Amino acid sequence: MSEHLATISWKRETESFAYDDYNRTHFWRFDNGEEVRAAAAPAFLGDPSCVDPEEAFVASVSSCHMLTFLAIAARKRLTVDSYEDKAVGYMAKNEHGRLAVTRVELRPEITFADGVDVDAEALAKMHHLSHEQCFIANSVNTEIVVI
Repeated sequence: MSEHLATISWKRETESFAYDDYNRTHFWRFDNGEEVRAAAAPAFLGDPSCVDPEEAFVASVSSCHMLTFLAIAARKRLTVDSYEDKAVGYMAKNEHGRLAVTRVELRPEITFADGVDVDAEALAKMHHLSHEQCFIANSVNTEIVVI
């Protein structure tokens, strides 16, 4: 149905290529010209000033859920004024004993426009539907929960 492109570029900047020595910083370039400095997570010897793949994964899950939620709200004519999510991803060993982001917790705080009243049950149903329809959630094995 569609293609989504990213170019990942890395070049060695160290004399040594020993595990503890080589640089992890690299660039993500997208088809719209955006460029992001990325690196391994600090726990894996990356530069903490860069975005790491695990953070980007959590952001992708959260962003997809939000965009799906907004689409559902718009179709229901429930105007949303703001949406903020302080999502957290947890890395642990998966059922195969390999490190993975095994759980992502979404903590969305949504403000609807004045006069829009959405009760807790309706909101929970919207989040459930958002999860079911989110392209990223449908693409991964990670447990994703709204808290």
